[in-house]
This record gives sequence, C-alpha cells and structure tokens, in this order.
Amino acid sequence: MKEIVGILLAAGSSRRFGADKRLHPLTDGTPMALASARHLAAACQRSIVVIRPGDEVLAGLLAAEGLETLVCDAAEQGMGHSLSCGVAASAEAAGWLIALADMPYIQATSYRAVLQALQGGARMARPVFAGEMGHPVGFGAACREALLALIGDRGGKSIIDAHPEQLQRCPLTDAGVLQDVDRPS
Repeated sequence: MKEIVGILLAAGSSRRFGADKRLHPLTDGTPMALASARHLAAACQRSIVVIRPGDEVLAGLLAAEGLETLVCDAAEQGMGHSLSCGVAASAEAAGWLIALADMPYIQATSYRAVLQALQGGARMARPVFAGEMGHPVGFGAACREALLALIGDRGGKSIIDAHPEQLQRCPLTDAGVLQDVDRPS
C-alpha cells in the first residue's frame, strides 16, 4: 500500500507576527516550526517540510532532527505554490496530510484521526472542533491533479469548497486543531 505523506507548510513570511514566527520559541524553548514538524513526522512515515529560499537556520534545525526539507522557489507567490511543490515531490503518494508550521498545539490523536480517515478511503478529511473546521487537512490521491494546479494564495480550501460533499469530518476534542499562532500575543 502506498503511504500517506505529511507536508508541513513552513514557507510563509510571518508578516502579521512581526518576526520569523517559525523560529519563535514555545514555552519549552522549541522553535514553533520544529515542534509542528516533529508532530507531523510522528504521524507519517514520510513527511516533507516545505521552506522558502534562504531558510538556512530553519533548514539546519530540521536537518539536525533528520527531517526532510524541500525548498519551494516560488514560495513568495503564496501557499498554493508551496503546497503544490510538496505534492509534486511526493506525487506517488496515496494521499497527503497537510499541516501548518504555525499550528504547534495539535495533538497526536488529531493527526492520526485525519490520517485514518484517508487510509479508510476518504477523498478529503478534516478535523472539527466545536463546530469549526481545523487542521491538519487530508487529501487522497484522487485530489492529486487539483493539488498540483494550486497557485498563489489559494490553498487546499478551494478544493474542499469545490466538493464539500466529499469531505469527511473528524469530530475531535482537541482545541489545538484551531489554534494557529499569527501574533506574538
């Protein structure tokens, strides 16, 4: 059976944060992007961290952990480019579990719930907490072409919006699936 590949989108510019939030230390001192990458890697046998050109510090931290990185030359053009770059680097996969570097509080059980939905045949899967859709988001191989066609700031949400009836919702009790860090406060 082909594997589900984890893709961590870590190529953003942190404009609202005011500094490189990916390197911002959490309460235990771990840089935010590294914590998110560890959580994704614990769920997926293969995970890829998509970074932007010139990310030597982050690339070094990830390499020290033995994590696979991929530089997306078009990262400045938006999340869609980063996502399609990660999918292209793993086009043979049975699906993708897409996570964000600024969401380090997602519990392992949440990653596994979305992963299991994909393994069970879901075309798309997403966690739900308190009635709100969260992350990570899973896409099966049937979404490959749509993911590869993403550009600009249009991420996977556009694919879900085009086929909402194909989305499997995974009800969870993990508030971390909604908790992204956009500002230092």
